[in-house]
Amino acid sequence: MVDWIGLSIPFAYLGILVGSLATFSSLYRRRKAAKSSSLEPWFGPNLPRDIYLSLLHLEPEPGQEKAPNVPDGVLKAALLQRASEDIKRILEIRNAKQALSALLQRGSIGDDFWQRFLRAEKEIEAEVKDVVEEANALQPNWGQTIFQSANEMHHNAILRDKLAKIQAKGKKDREWWDREKASIQSNFMKELGEDEKENAKPAAAAASGTDRTGSDEDAVLVDGGGPAASGASSGSKGAGKKRKGKK
Repeated sequence: MVDWIGLSIPFAYLGILVGSLATFSSLYRRRKAAKSSSLEPWFGPNLPRDIYLSLLHLEPEPGQEKAPNVPDGVLKAALLQRASEDIKRILEIRNAKQALSALLQRGSIGDDFWQRFLRAEKEIEAEVKDVVEEANALQPNWGQTIFQSANEMHHNAILRDKLAKIQAKGKKDREWWDREKASIQSNFMKELGEDEKENAKPAAAAASGTDRTGSDEDAVLVDGGGPAASGASSGSKGAGKKRKGKK
């Protein structure tokens, strides 16, 4: 005779084990989903996406039955700006993924931070798919080339920003150089004036010494009668002697 009671015990144990595991898994998933939803988003608000959606779903103004029609060119430009913003975020995700994975392996960042990054990666993937669908809806097969055009726009914006920074830095450097140039010129003129004053002092002293020497020599010549006076006196004496000899 089969012992049903003995057979039911293992089945009951298996059922309790499976039920507990299912309950634990369900609670864990709910808690994980609630925790991931409460995490701070990786990126800030997507303004180009909000602008495109607001243009796409315009509401009629008070007193009007229909909403104003937005031209396709405006919608395409808004969608292109949205794709350019997505390119920026995709590049940021790609550049940060390898470094963050290495930091996670080392234990330098927590699971919450990594979950934020994974959620941002999933959001950007869904955003890319949405943009491709919207592009194909506005123009057939445009979804295949919209991100190429958006990538060119993104790189052009980067180049314009760099050029603007270089021009601003060049203007500041030019102003700094003008101030330094003026300071150098003023210091040089001050030093040149001081050198001229120092050189003028010895020249004035030499000129005054020369004047004093000339005045002393003139005084000696006046006091001694000079060579001409002595010669004249000796000549007169010789003439007197000759006259006496003749007599």
